[in-house]
Amino acid sequence: MSDFKTITLCIASIVLTFIIAMTWYHINDRGLMADNINKAVEKGIDPLSVRCSYVSSQDIICIAFAASAQSHNVAQQATTKR
Repeated sequence: MSDFKTITLCIASIVLTFIIAMTWYHINDRGLMADNINKAVEKGIDPLSVRCSYVSSQDIICIAFAASAQSHNVAQQATTKR
């Protein structure tokens, strides 16, 4: 019976550690994204393009942004400002 308690405690510890690690990762990821978006705004870079670099390729907002003419103009504007 004590083996069952030990195994249960170990599994619970692993699950809890995983949840804490994933929470910590996502909090730091969002903090870095916010910092990079603020820096992009200061430099005149479109913040939506910075946001799209952090999300998955299935994000509908970023798919629409990539398909729009605006996303193509951002690259052209960056090369003409030099």
